[in-house]
Amino acid sequence: MQDLDPKELDRLLQQAFDTASKLYKERGFQRRVGLGNRPALISVDLANAWTRPGNPFTCDQEKMDGEIIPSMQRLLAACRANGVPVIHVTTAYEITDRTSPFTDMGLWHDKIPVDVVNLKDKELWAIDSRIAPVEGEYTLLKKRASAFHGTELAGILRAANVDTILVTGVTACACVRQTICDGLADGFRTIAVREAIGDRVPGAVAWNLFDIDAKFGDVVSVDDCVGYLNGIKDRQAAA
Repeated sequence: MQDLDPKELDRLLQQAFDTASKLYKERGFQRRVGLGNRPALISVDLANAWTRPGNPFTCDQEKMDGEIIPSMQRLLAACRANGVPVIHVTTAYEITDRTSPFTDMGLWHDKIPVDVVNLKDKELWAIDSRIAPVEGEYTLLKKRASAFHGTELAGILRAANVDTILVTGVTACACVRQTICDGLADGFRTIAVREAIGDRVPGAVAWNLFDIDAKFGDVVSVDDCVGYLNGIKDRQAAA
């Protein structure tokens, strides 16, 4: 079977989205959750096992190097200039023997190769050096798809009075999506930063962002997010 040209795939997806949007709007979906006054940036799994080549978890390198990392650099600069909290999220496991009767990964290893992200190999789960944490930023180690599931994330955000989370990272179909779904369920305004989200599979980003925008959060461009962050102090002063 001949591979589908990416441009043709995008065209077919957009055609499907246009049809689905009409249905969703007729039924009351695609509402806006909006931007609050106390944002935080949640960067999901932009660690070397996902951002660099040569790992089973490696994501689309063209998009990673050409769009996601540059977008993250812009977002980080805006957060750091305006005192906005940043949480870097990564994933690694201490017990990676799939035959062990006890593991820290549940049964996830029966579906995907989580055993290749070993806690002992810090370079794998370290945040990509191009967007490395600076002093005052937090790195959260998770074990599940969602950055909220079984972690301290919600408590950290509430302690800082955060009401809005800008979510970036990989993958659109799993960890990013689950983080956004749980973030909304936990009462945060969830914003998916369009250009800063990736995946391994063609079409996965477009489809998941469309569906997220319909039901679980607002998909917003990196330009608009940076503008929002750079204006946050004025927004807070007027609140």
